Amino acid sequence: QLQLVESGGGLVQAGGSLRLSCAASISGFSIFTMAWYRQAPGKQRELVASMTPGGDTNYADSVKGRFTISRDNAKNTVYLQMSSLKPEDTADYYCNGRLGPRVYWGQGTQVTVSS
Repeated sequence: QLQLVESGGGLVQAGGSLRLSCAASISGFSIFTMAWYRQAPGKQRELVASMTPGGDTNYADSVKGRFTISRDNAKNTVYLQMSSLKPEDTADYYCNGRLGPRVYWGQGTQVTVSS
């Protein structure tokens, strides 16, 4: 069982930065594909960024060039560095871990970007 705990959300002004962290409590973290999703009020959850065990990354077009996903396998942690934040980035951000058919979610952390 993979337990994921996010942290680092909060209130930030437009143009600012935040770094989200997601700590995983399982051995074998390094073989999971890790991702960040977000869900804004009234909208569907969407993929923000993902990283495979080999380090390949994928980003939503809306965050390319502003967000960076990274992972530290020694610390069982995945990060999302968010820069040049916009009000439209306001959402609950969820950490996701996937290994084959097994999918795990964190409880989410709220990010609010004020204009």
